[in-house]
Amino acid sequence: MSKSKKAPHLAAVEAADASPSSRPARGTEHTIPELERYATLLRIDCVRMLAVAKSGHLDSSLSAADIVAALYYRLLRHDPERPRWPGRDRFVLSKGHAAPIQYAALARHGYFPHEDLMGLRKLDAHLQGHPDMTRTPGIEVSTGSLGQGLSMSLGISLALRLDRIDAHVFALLSDGDCQEGQTWEAATAAPHFGVSSLTAIVDYNHLQTDGTTEEVMDIGDVRAKFEAFGWDTVEIDGHDMAAIVEALEWSRERQAPAAVVCQTRKGCGVSLMEDQFGFHGKPPTPEQAEQALTELEQTLAAQDAALERSR
Repeated sequence: MSKSKKAPHLAAVEAADASPSSRPARGTEHTIPELERYATLLRIDCVRMLAVAKSGHLDSSLSAADIVAALYYRLLRHDPERPRWPGRDRFVLSKGHAAPIQYAALARHGYFPHEDLMGLRKLDAHLQGHPDMTRTPGIEVSTGSLGQGLSMSLGISLALRLDRIDAHVFALLSDGDCQEGQTWEAATAAPHFGVSSLTAIVDYNHLQTDGTTEEVMDIGDVRAKFEAFGWDTVEIDGHDMAAIVEALEWSRERQAPAAVVCQTRKGCGVSLMEDQFGFHGKPPTPEQAEQALTELEQTLAAQDAALERSR
């Protein structure tokens, strides 16, 4: 078996360094309708990726699409030309099985060619089933083992403070992450060490491989749990783009770590999967992929028409 490769230009960009004083602006001030359109484009990319790969986690990617669109197109300060720029904000996908949604966002921002998406989960391709920081530009840490992402994000926040770099760290967690003890060790440590540059975003979609979160291991009121650990917290509809942007902007300005608990629906945007048990870790059949793409393309057309009328 041949050795898996990095993205074509990753080795080169790893060697590039830039002064922290050279600071690209944060994401463009896209309007809420524009962000909703971008979320639809990311969902379309995910369906196409999984239809070709014939494996992966589509419904988990779709539930996070609105959050990821808001981050990459509005909130994050990042530079695709300099993925390792020291002053960048960091995004850690703790729910690493939802890698397709992050890959779609990275490709559409030019971190690697868009056509690379069709190589998802293939041998020698750099887009593996879970994010790999040694292969893919824009990936901060390798994730996938649930429960580790918040600890790693806290470590990054502490390191940034030691280096006196003004950057924010956003960690996207799943319900499964919140069933792991390591998550709550990090939740204890962040306020203890006075970290204010960390936002935990919980994609609380209530469905897992074996049933509902409440049946598998009920995590209850997640917002109240983070609050009890000393975090500033808010709970929102994770598919309301205006609420997502407002909450994430709010989280950047806190003097304590912030938790944004997003009530979401697995498979959101594709009616045959939305809030339905049984799709976790299963790719769509050709017929399901065709139905999903038809529905999403209709959504995109309606969004394009509405944007055109508003101009």
